Amino acid sequence: MRILHTSDWHLGQNFMGKSRQAEHQQLIDWLMAQVDAHAVDAVLIAGDIFDTGTPPSYARELYSQLVVRLHTAGVALLLLGGNHDSVATLRESSALLEQLSARVVPAADAPATQVCVLPLRPLKSQHGADAAPGCVVCAVPFIRARDVMQSEYGQSAEQKQQSLQLAIQAYYQDVYAEADEQRNKLSAQLGRNVPLIATGHLTTVGASASESVREIYVGALDAFPTSAFPSVDYLALGHIHRPQKVGGHEHIRYSGSPIALSFDEAAQQKEVLLVDLGETGLEAVTPLPVPVFQPLVALRGNLKSLPDTFAQIARDATLERPVWLEVTVAEDDYLADLPARIQTMTEGLPLEVLRIRRERGNAVAQLSGDAGVTLDELDPLDVFARRLAHEALDDEVRAALTERYKRVLAATVEGEA
Repeated sequence: MRILHTSDWHLGQNFMGKSRQAEHQQLIDWLMAQVDAHAVDAVLIAGDIFDTGTPPSYARELYSQLVVRLHTAGVALLLLGGNHDSVATLRESSALLEQLSARVVPAADAPATQVCVLPLRPLKSQHGADAAPGCVVCAVPFIRARDVMQSEYGQSAEQKQQSLQLAIQAYYQDVYAEADEQRNKLSAQLGRNVPLIATGHLTTVGASASESVREIYVGALDAFPTSAFPSVDYLALGHIHRPQKVGGHEHIRYSGSPIALSFDEAAQQKEVLLVDLGETGLEAVTPLPVPVFQPLVALRGNLKSLPDTFAQIARDATLERPVWLEVTVAEDDYLADLPARIQTMTEGLPLEVLRIRRERGNAVAQLSGDAGVTLDELDPLDVFARRLAHEALDDEVRAALTERYKRVLAATVEGEA
């Protein structure tokens, strides 16, 4: 069978005051064309379907539209909850969506309930019969610590980390045992081997040391080792926005987000993955590059060089909507009227400056002078990002610190709720 693996759509994202609705609509249209062109049997979204636990109405409409269009095409859909998703929001419509060929797995529940079978498209079934089983899935969503363990008084941070890792590993093994039993029964009934795959929404550690500094998982656990996963034919992961193999393993993959969700991702080639499975297991993984529906550009320069840079970007722009810019100003970053100067330079061009960063200066000056934004207008993540911008860090380290802060912030908000 052929699965289209994607993740981290973040429907409803508010990007510096800008809606991503038009981009996500184009993404759905493009995805449906790929499903048809490549004869996809099932689509799998490995977490972070929505950007927040209370998505706006248009995001819910896009979600429903995707479900209906795939159902009409005879394509199954598997939706896994991510750390940005609300369990309650996903669960409220799950029974209804199951009647439309969509299986929703909001949270880590009893292992037996986390197993599902993805079918082949009806047109591939013999003699017009019901859709035949294509593969068995250990459908594991984002795992919260409280889903799999109870904290013990007096544990050190290291002990909590180890306990959480062991609890997640045990949970995967329990789900795998249930799935393997079901796979064996189906294989005996059908007279052929049925592939077994798994999902996850977490940060993993690969075989190389660099993998350990990518992004941070949740709670006390920094990253989950690939050796702790059960042996499956393919592991479809979400949470990391950059597409990649994990630890050099062909069968352990992050699809990455299909659109750039921050300026740090602007230069990434976004993709979805076509995963071909057969009786012998994984046969091929083929990346499908996703078009850029909204151009984002992060640039750096001084007031002398920026006009030429702006003009070049404007000449290269091919889409109807303006290019969104993040501008880091060097040398002249001390000027108080910097936002006004940048605005004058971009007048009449198909460019929209969403963020101005000063290369030098302290964090207080940055927050008060950056595009006229005051501290009251910023959320905690904006403050952290702007402070981090003053540090000379590698992109991966910057991303890891940002993700760690997100987890701490989420845990704090959850604790106050």
